[in-house]
Amino acid sequence: MTGLVALCGKSGRQGRMLRRILMALMAAVLLASLTGARAARSQVAPAADGGSFRVSAGGAASLFHLSYTQHNLSGYSFFVDADTIRGLGLEGEAHWLRLRNLSGEHVETYSAGVRYHRIWGKAQPYGKLLIGIGDLSFPYGYATGRYGVWTMGGGLDYSLNHRVYVRVIDAEYQSWPEFTFGSISSYGISVGVKIRLH
Repeated sequence: MTGLVALCGKSGRQGRMLRRILMALMAAVLLASLTGARAARSQVAPAADGGSFRVSAGGAASLFHLSYTQHNLSGYSFFVDADTIRGLGLEGEAHWLRLRNLSGEHVETYSAGVRYHRIWGKAQPYGKLLIGIGDLSFPYGYATGRYGVWTMGGGLDYSLNHRVYVRVIDAEYQSWPEFTFGSISSYGISVGVKIRLH
């Protein structure tokens, strides 16, 4: 897994290409899921069928602590979830941590991976494992870098109705194993809203 993370963190042309691929993957998951849902609705299927995707998208306010800078960085996030009734699914997310940057540093991460959720009444706890890339602008404009990042986390969504959910909490731990000055980590929380698209 470390080798894949290192590949994700390549700078220059390779890094830009991988970033585009990750964003295209998020868009493809969303498009394929919406297309599959329309096709599934046009056929008669058993009520217990859990193979079709339910796609949701949302945004959140985020607060992270990065071990390299020892500062708390805040910003916003965007995510897309594609879940089956049986609980397995995919997630793509992006964080832009640009607020409270006391020394001018900021962080952006773009990740995709698997997630698993359960439905208990209106509550939907979930866990996730993602891999992607992170861009870090060092304090005082010293330099910028692109690195592979893997993320594990979980959280809780609460259903307000059949389409709108409150993301009560999303907690993440991120590892940056190929950072220039040795492995670093970050951890943070996000709170937001999720809309079911179909």
